[in-house]
Amino acid sequence: MWPSDDQTCTSSIDDPPSPPPPLRHHCVATLKGHTSYTSALALAGEHLFTGSSSGQIHRAGLTSLPHHQTLPDDAMIAAGEGAVKALVASSGKLITAHQDHKIRVWSVDHAAGNQHQRITQLATLPTLSDRAVKLLLPGNHVRVRRHKTSTWVHHVDAVSALALSGDESLLYSVSWDRTLKIWRTADFKCLESVADAHDDAINAVALSGNGAVYTGSSDGKIKVWTRRQGEKAYSLAATLTKHKAGINTLAMSHDGAVLYSGASDRLVCVWRSDGAGGGMAAVAALRGHAKAVLCLAAVADMVCSGSADQTVRVWRSGIGKSSYACVAILQGHRGPIKCIAVALDHTCSTAFLLYTAALDCDIKIWRLIMPHSIR
Repeated sequence: MWPSDDQTCTSSIDDPPSPPPPLRHHCVATLKGHTSYTSALALAGEHLFTGSSSGQIHRAGLTSLPHHQTLPDDAMIAAGEGAVKALVASSGKLITAHQDHKIRVWSVDHAAGNQHQRITQLATLPTLSDRAVKLLLPGNHVRVRRHKTSTWVHHVDAVSALALSGDESLLYSVSWDRTLKIWRTADFKCLESVADAHDDAINAVALSGNGAVYTGSSDGKIKVWTRRQGEKAYSLAATLTKHKAGINTLAMSHDGAVLYSGASDRLVCVWRSDGAGGGMAAVAALRGHAKAVLCLAAVADMVCSGSADQTVRVWRSGIGKSSYACVAILQGHRGPIKCIAVALDHTCSTAFLLYTAALDCDIKIWRLIMPHSIR
């Protein structure tokens, strides 16, 4: 099914020059039958990883998904208390963030014959050795509530988002406890914690190729963190203020030149480097969603936004750095869009596969077909 004429394109800024043509799209499959909604998605190789609001982690082969009515039982495990908030995959490992304040590391054996051994837990962060060393020294304790202290390596509220450095040597985590933490993936030691990084819960984190770290918070701000030359610790380099409500999600373009932010003010903001220490300048505000923007995924010259209005919009850049247009509106979910993931469709050079999960407990797979090759 292709988009109808009244669904194809809506302008994201005033009179954009030469808006890109609409793209064709159709729903390839809808996976039903779940008792809890999918709260996190991640693509890794030929597999889709999902995390649920009930704390389960699931892995499924991408090639088999369009032929199923439900998520196939390739591998599924109970991973913790409360929702899985975020997933990142790398080098045979899966790292998950949880409502129960923990980060968990899993070994993923794609060739395992026994499905119960395909995903095996390796560690819980902070690790036991990290906790023990920090516990012994009073200077490692920080006040987290009026009458409660904890060591600085602990998150003390839901871990909301994760990001891996390009060389996969560092893991970044953010939490509703308002901290940003940096972990070394070789031994999962916590190297640094930026306390009170925001005035409210941190909901999102993104990395650029130049080493800058971006955090988005319910306080409505995006903060830019960098390491100055010769320093080991991160410090605040810039604060980006454009949204009028809490930031729910961030996404970085593949080349690291463009940052996208989605917020409860219904906007997707587009930021480009201003050449000043990882700082960004807002170049466009994409309008079209009727409710909060909850999730983003960037691919090629496009960004896909999922919203509480139960739709996904696909935005594509036109001519000029600030020219964007909505080239597709995906409708079919019966609840707010909680998370999305997108990747190239290897069967066609001008097609993409978009995976969406909503509070209706469905996962949908969409095929997006460009009218011409990606620039």
